[in-house]
Amino acid sequence: MPEAKKPEAKPEEIAAKTDKAAAAPADTELPDDETVPGGQSELTGLFVERPESTTVIKGKNVTFVAKVDSSDLLRKPNMKWLKGKWLDLGSKAGKHVQFKETYDRNSKVCVCVTVFTFSQICTSESLLYICVTLLCVVYVFLSPYLNQVYTYEMSIIKVVEGDAGGYRCEATSKDKCDSCTFEVTVEGGSLPEDAGDLDFSALLKKREKKARDEPKEEVDVWEILKDAKPCDYEKIAFDYGITDLRGLLKRLKKMKKVEPKKSDAFLKKLEQCYSVDKGKRTQMHVELHDPNVQVKWLKNGVEIKPSAKYVFECVGNKRTLTINKSNLSDDAAYECVVGEEKSFTEVFVKEPPVTITKLLDDVHVVVGEKVEFECEVSEEGANVKWMKDGVELTKDGKYRIKKDGKKHTLVINEATIEDIGMYYVYTNGGESKGELEVEAKELEVLQSIADLSVKACEQAMFKCEVSDEKVVGKWFKDGVEVKPGNRIKMSHIGRIHKLTIDDVKPQDEGNYTFVPEGYALSLSAKLNFIDPPKIHLDTSSTGSKNTIVVVAGNKLRLDVEITGEPVPTVCWMKGDTVISEAEGRVRVETRTTLSSFVIEGAERPDEGQYSIIVTNPAGEDRAELNVKIVDVPNPPENVRCMGVGEDTATITWDPPKFDGGAPIKGYLMERKKQGSSRWTKLNFEVFESTTYEAKKMIEGVFYEMRVFAVNGIGISQPSGNSKPFMPIAPTSEPTRLTVEDVTDSTCALKWRPPERVGAGGVDGYIIEWCKEGEDNWVEANKEPVDKNTYRVKGLPTGEKLLFRVVAMNIAGRSPPCTMKQSVIIREIMENPKIRLPRQLRTKFIRKVGEKINLVIPFQGKPRPVVNWLKDGEPLENKSVGIRTSDFDTILFIRSAERDHSGTYTLSVQIDNMQDKADIHIQIVDKPGPPINVMVTDVWGFNAALEWKPPKDTGNTDIIGYTIQKADKKTQGWFTVYEHNRRPSCTASDLVMGNEYSFRVFSENICGLSDEVAFSKNTAIIGKTDLEYNKPAFKEKDMSSSPKFTAPLVDRVVVAGYSTAISCAVRAYPKAKIVWMKNKMIIGEDPKFLMQNNQGVLTLNIRKPGQFDGGKYSCKAINDLGEDEVECRLEVRGTGSHTHTHTLSRIHT
Repeated sequence: MPEAKKPEAKPEEIAAKTDKAAAAPADTELPDDETVPGGQSELTGLFVERPESTTVIKGKNVTFVAKVDSSDLLRKPNMKWLKGKWLDLGSKAGKHVQFKETYDRNSKVCVCVTVFTFSQICTSESLLYICVTLLCVVYVFLSPYLNQVYTYEMSIIKVVEGDAGGYRCEATSKDKCDSCTFEVTVEGGSLPEDAGDLDFSALLKKREKKARDEPKEEVDVWEILKDAKPCDYEKIAFDYGITDLRGLLKRLKKMKKVEPKKSDAFLKKLEQCYSVDKGKRTQMHVELHDPNVQVKWLKNGVEIKPSAKYVFECVGNKRTLTINKSNLSDDAAYECVVGEEKSFTEVFVKEPPVTITKLLDDVHVVVGEKVEFECEVSEEGANVKWMKDGVELTKDGKYRIKKDGKKHTLVINEATIEDIGMYYVYTNGGESKGELEVEAKELEVLQSIADLSVKACEQAMFKCEVSDEKVVGKWFKDGVEVKPGNRIKMSHIGRIHKLTIDDVKPQDEGNYTFVPEGYALSLSAKLNFIDPPKIHLDTSSTGSKNTIVVVAGNKLRLDVEITGEPVPTVCWMKGDTVISEAEGRVRVETRTTLSSFVIEGAERPDEGQYSIIVTNPAGEDRAELNVKIVDVPNPPENVRCMGVGEDTATITWDPPKFDGGAPIKGYLMERKKQGSSRWTKLNFEVFESTTYEAKKMIEGVFYEMRVFAVNGIGISQPSGNSKPFMPIAPTSEPTRLTVEDVTDSTCALKWRPPERVGAGGVDGYIIEWCKEGEDNWVEANKEPVDKNTYRVKGLPTGEKLLFRVVAMNIAGRSPPCTMKQSVIIREIMENPKIRLPRQLRTKFIRKVGEKINLVIPFQGKPRPVVNWLKDGEPLENKSVGIRTSDFDTILFIRSAERDHSGTYTLSVQIDNMQDKADIHIQIVDKPGPPINVMVTDVWGFNAALEWKPPKDTGNTDIIGYTIQKADKKTQGWFTVYEHNRRPSCTASDLVMGNEYSFRVFSENICGLSDEVAFSKNTAIIGKTDLEYNKPAFKEKDMSSSPKFTAPLVDRVVVAGYSTAISCAVRAYPKAKIVWMKNKMIIGEDPKFLMQNNQGVLTLNIRKPGQFDGGKYSCKAINDLGEDEVECRLEVRGTGSHTHTHTLSRIHT
């Protein structure tokens, strides 16, 4: 669709834009084809108030204010403050630059409601009318919320020289944008103390600018950027001082224009919209490719027929639709149809504003007269709005609004004082105002009303006289209108007005006012009621007549109501002493009808007889009252503990010496643990006795007790704490008494602690014995033993004895634990036996320097003799320690060395009975470097390496090699292979023209060797010539005799567990494989399974037995020769007394 034509601007908008253009500096003007950064926005007059250029004294504060009208915006506008071209001050907000944002809902900014969207949707005039009506209703309800003016403020605190320069503020909202510029000039002044902290530009030294020979022409950087490549954006931005690269890219993206789609029928389509004043003529033009083609004109989807109003013109390839004398019905959507193609547009008909041709005049009237405000407008039948004090005036009983052609009148039937004010009339094109002044009528008072003083039950009469007999009025009492009744009567005879009150009562007292209607006049007088004084004192709830009981320390406040007119004087006395009204602990507070007697913190001396006396001119009244002070009792005395149990204690105390003036009702007890500050209540109901048994206490814990006394007033202070006491009881009997060992004269006993020990704990145990059938128990130990085992010595040999154990603590002996069966005192024999731990049944491997600590338990009676051997010889190495007890032996080495490797034999012996166990210890270390590393062949980008295994394997098998390469240029080492199992490898992907050296590490279970073997020669990857001369093919002889690349390894296995031995062979032609056991060929025995997988030979042995051990060998034979490897397989049984173990894993 072609680009839309903007509607014609109003004269006011054109003038405003002209002023803005004149005020803006020349360097801020935008080209016609340039859009505002941030979107395809058009420049519109959003600003109601713009910031102005100013001159500021250095060190002072300055604030710039901008106001934005948001009545035409769908959302809140976005405000940006910029310095120069691209410096966004929003990122500098802080102590030096501050921002503030507010808005005013009640602003009088005009709100424009547009119906462009509805006119595009609606296809009939009636539907369009309904939509416009609905929109107007919405506008009426939402107008208080749409009329918003946003106020934006930017404050610069303590201006410095660096703040001088050009500034710009931009207001954007979706498709609208407005901006303005202003200048800040900084004049000299004292530099603020903190200016150096905020702006360092002022500290820079000034340098004279070099005069340029030729001034540079101003260049539009955006035109350069539009034609430049994206890779040059950063360089161009640097050359022209643009720092906001992100904003630059956004603006370039928005500047890209989309080429409109070309039409096959139209050379030029209709403008997007047309604007015309009501009654004027408008024309719409299109240009066609084919001058002979017919077109149709549609209005809201309905074809238009030619008429005097709608005129069709056809000149060449140009087609014109002319609308004469436009009215509101012509405000619609129009289409020009050519075949299948259409061109759309809209016509907006603007109605001229209604102006006020005759303004309102000020009106001055007297109260009750008729008021008319009259004005004339430019058009007949126009709508106007009348308002007063911001409120619209409507037709009601007070106001009438008349309309006669162009004349409009506001009528007020009877003017009152409340009608005074400014009245406004509004049209859509102007307004006028007129002031109404209402003057009150004057009335002469011939006789005013006078003040009265009346006693109870008498009559009071107020009388006044005015000059006008027709004047009526109202009577008021204290501002409230007086209504006539049985006692109150009002009369009006001629010019005299009366108010009569019979049987006067106290509530009749007050200020009475007569107000004539229609006059700003009032007559006032006071009615004074006279009454003798009286004291209203009620002490019925205090027990005895006029007796008040007060708890000591509490506040007494006795409020006594006093009546009487005039207000009587009050005097309080205690005996013959007058109580003053001054501030103090005992004082009197007096108000109009209330006198208060106050005692702050009542004390015993405050008891006594008090009297109150009230007097006024009408008489006197007197009352007597008695004040009694009561208190809580003193605390109980001499709290003590009389006895304790397992969880109980008996407490007693003496009653308090003073009961507080009320009988003692009982006591409350509390207890706490010694050293704690938390007290626990023992009873919630009052306990009447002075002896109490405390229960549910924790045994072995020290407690303290205290007691409170309770009377009718309250609870006393706590008594002094009792001396600490502890509930405690003996333990229960020990359990599970058993015999652990018996000799000819001793017996070793073992038992478990008591199930219930208690807080007293166990101090020890007493062991007793006696002969079976007797009751004479003998103590085996004089002092209690701490352990749960004891060997009783000095027992008679061969006797049957009973044993028992008693636990001892601070409370005494526990019940005894007695053995149910007797014990014969006689030696018991037990064969020696070693209980070898599971981890020692295989080869025990440790690294050099690690600690070894082997604990091996054994059994046997009497105590066996323990002996250690290494490799069949006595263990004499001082670095190996041996410790032996009755039940186990320990072998420990603080720092293992390779010399400690070997077979250690442990033997335990009793007489001619013996048990042995072998422990295989292997100490391993890192291996040495490989031997004789050579580059054996170089071809293409590959190099072949070979070497020999290291001399020192670290006392364990070599598990692989690590090969690294380095070229002579960089001397940097890079890994080629890791964990390479063979003593050879091929290095690939070498770089042509480089010379490479290699190094190899050996690896075992301890890691890589510390030393490295370097290749004795290097591999040079030669550069190929430009011409390749293919050499003659020469077939390589691959024949070779059998050679084992991986030998067989000795194995030790456990009987009953399947195992396998393997090796690797290389031979061409393929070799014949022969497996032998003890030099005898293994045939088709199903116990053995032989496999050959690309030279890797494996012999699987299914569940080997003791007879499957021996020497196994593997022989490879072909026409060129033969090779043989062998190993030893040892099968160990699981039930043998001699335990030999092999390597399973590394213990760390």
